[in-house]
Amino acid sequence: MRKLILGLAVTLDGYIEGPNGEYDWCFSDQDYGLNEFFTRIDAMFIGRKSYEMAQKHASDNNGEAIPGMPGMTEYVFSNTLKTVKEGAVLISEDSITQARSIKEQPGKDIWLYGGAELSEALMKAGLVDELWLSVHPILLGSGKALFSKQDSRTKLSLLQSKTYETGLVSLRYRIDKL
Repeated sequence: MRKLILGLAVTLDGYIEGPNGEYDWCFSDQDYGLNEFFTRIDAMFIGRKSYEMAQKHASDNNGEAIPGMPGMTEYVFSNTLKTVKEGAVLISEDSITQARSIKEQPGKDIWLYGGAELSEALMKAGLVDELWLSVHPILLGSGKALFSKQDSRTKLSLLQSKTYETGLVSLRYRIDKL
């Protein structure tokens, strides 16, 4: 079965975006392992807000939502969108069942790119297998938290850590099934 990997940037105090939705604090001066990560995946799960933000970023940057990202199947999870870009797949009903079904299909791993609500729902359903967090050396003080209140503990096992000269720390954890 394919792994679902929640991979994103986070501040040291646990925020994935600032109080006004900003992510200008994210380092983009080097690769930080992204190109190697791209070799592991062939699909992306993305929520509506993150999808719309990525599309806006792409329109401002010659069509590139994420620099260097190869072509892959994008699954957009939304109850409100009616259409998505060509080549993307809109998931609007029974998202947990559909996500589980996609994980069971042959292929490489899947990147859970964004969407706090989507990430929370997939975590609660036990569908996320790994966390890949790029911890940035900044304290925002407020914003959107990576994790909301959890119903139970989640045990993790460290798979890999790497520290960069900039102070960014890349952490990969396996989510241990209890």
